[in-house]
Amino acid sequence: MPPARRHVAWMGAALTEASAASRTGDVPVGAVVVSEAGEIVGTGHNQREELGDPTAHAEIIALRRAAAHLRSWRLTGCTLVVTLEPCLMCAGAALSARVERIVLGAWDEKAGATGSVWDVVRDKRANHWVEVIPGVRAGECGRVLTDFFAARR
Repeated sequence: MPPARRHVAWMGAALTEASAASRTGDVPVGAVVVSEAGEIVGTGHNQREELGDPTAHAEIIALRRAAAHLRSWRLTGCTLVVTLEPCLMCAGAALSARVERIVLGAWDEKAGATGSVWDVVRDKRANHWVEVIPGVRAGECGRVLTDFFAARR
């Protein structure tokens, strides 16, 4: 399957995770980590409200699960797929984990750190760089968030 089609399919798994977050009152962001072989090795959705943990972002949970599955903190060759552009903390975690690429749905114009507000993962001062592939199923990813916040108003 061509890379673009794989990204679309993987984003579907991340969107499924996002829906799990909204059921617990968390902002509906979902993430999956995909191995170099194309296997989903980690999944996560926002659980800050559910767990009372400020670090329980979808990306952090998915990265932790992938590291446990692969028995290594180095996620070399892996792809992080996330419905919303990672924040500074999550972009830093992906960078530290040596993720090869980040596939993202919607941009986060307020707190994004992979190209919108900051570009931590491609900063030439870092010892590793991450490829960023934006806009995969962006409309769907953005609608999930818009609908969530509209229901809260």
